[in-house]
Amino acid sequence: MLDERDVVASVRRLRLQELRLWVQNGWIKPAGSERGPVFDDLDVARIRLVCDLRKEMSLPNDAVPVVLSLIDQIHGLRRELHGLAQAIDTQPVEVRQAIATAYRAAMSKAG
Repeated sequence: MLDERDVVASVRRLRLQELRLWVQNGWIKPAGSERGPVFDDLDVARIRLVCDLRKEMSLPNDAVPVVLSLIDQIHGLRRELHGLAQAIDTQPVEVRQAIATAYRAAMSKAG
């Protein structure tokens, strides 16, 4: 876990004021401690993403939460699909084959 100053030191293109603003805006949601916010590896990855969006891609402030929300939704869907795949994998072979056949049929109708 990193504090604000550690994060700013590790993400060189980030200023402390920016980090605090991004936390205030809810773009980054660190855990709290008695000494203030602390950031884990996922927080730092998200901070790097926001840096890319703001600095490399020149995304305006009002678009950042939209992009972050879409990315969060994609990650949520990936987790759900992974859970579904694990549940399917526990089923008997006949059930897995029936699901695969139904899925292929549904996809051919959709596309």
